[in-house]
Amino acid sequence: MRFPLPSLRLNPLTRKKLLRFRQIRRGYLSFLILCGLVALSAVAELLVNNRALVVRYEDRWYFPTYGAIHTGRDFGLTYDYEVNYRDLKAQFKGTDNWVLLPPIPYSAVENCYRNETFRPRPPDWSKGHFLGTDQINRDILARLLYGFRNALVFAGCFILLTYLIGITVGCLMGYFGGWFDLFVQRLIEIWSNVPFLFVVIIVASVVPAGVGMSLWVLLTIVVLFSWTGMTYYMRSATYREKARDYVHAAQVLGASTRRIIFSHILPNTLSTIVTFIPFTVAGAISSLTALDFLGFGLPPPTPSWGELLRQGTSNLNAPWIVASAFSALVVVLVLVTFIGEAVREAFDPKKFTTYQ
Repeated sequence: MRFPLPSLRLNPLTRKKLLRFRQIRRGYLSFLILCGLVALSAVAELLVNNRALVVRYEDRWYFPTYGAIHTGRDFGLTYDYEVNYRDLKAQFKGTDNWVLLPPIPYSAVENCYRNETFRPRPPDWSKGHFLGTDQINRDILARLLYGFRNALVFAGCFILLTYLIGITVGCLMGYFGGWFDLFVQRLIEIWSNVPFLFVVIIVASVVPAGVGMSLWVLLTIVVLFSWTGMTYYMRSATYREKARDYVHAAQVLGASTRRIIFSHILPNTLSTIVTFIPFTVAGAISSLTALDFLGFGLPPPTPSWGELLRQGTSNLNAPWIVASAFSALVVVLVLVTFIGEAVREAFDPKKFTTYQ
């Protein structure tokens, strides 16, 4: 099986690396599958949502999913709060009005059995609960999908911030060396000895009850204790590249320090950066899941895989909860690992290099 590669204007060395990545079928297929999952999470409201996609009422069209909130009075009912579109669809049956609901017409934070007691319910395809409900009557598939999107947002922002800080500091350490390098190394060593989990517990205890740590507060804490690892790799790579002839030529020509680091040295260390990205994604998702499982992560009722795992271990009589969350986590981490292995092999500097 062959997969077409988009026609891009790339230098020959980069093209060889991408072609090699395409030839590693396990990694490339994992990349395509993961891209599909990311695309599904990006349009999650069109697939899993308790708001209708389209409502046609008295020759007027409404688009509640990405539009305004509509009350019952907008559709000829007597109440002023947001309409239940599942009930509205039943009321419109047999009339010229109609409602188009998503394939899974439930919200990730909605109690699907409002008039019944809280208890996990097994999968029920007739009601649209394909993976069942959790202990608070919320649809598990909805929480999995939105929890995956939260994990992706967390991982993407985590990579952006940690790499921005780590690459900048590491390049400066490797380029200037001397006392600056030694001083920053000592600071990094001191900072690395601060216990990360204790800081999370302290911050979680300081945040007012009922508010909880938001995604951005949690992201800030994790980034503050995660950027140091990248500095060591970039410091070593910068030391190596600084000794190359092209850097000496740029210095002789009067190029500024910023230009030498970010326009000459950094592009030649991209192989190191690219090979770490998939494994960093896996680490970020695992960290968020672990913190949520321990109760120091995202505030309720934010969808989270770690929170589902905690529910599952507390309700072993409802195995569909832990099985769904654990399976989703394993699938995503395996896909990311396969991609990381393929990227590492395809961008191997010993195989694709201009220095022989």
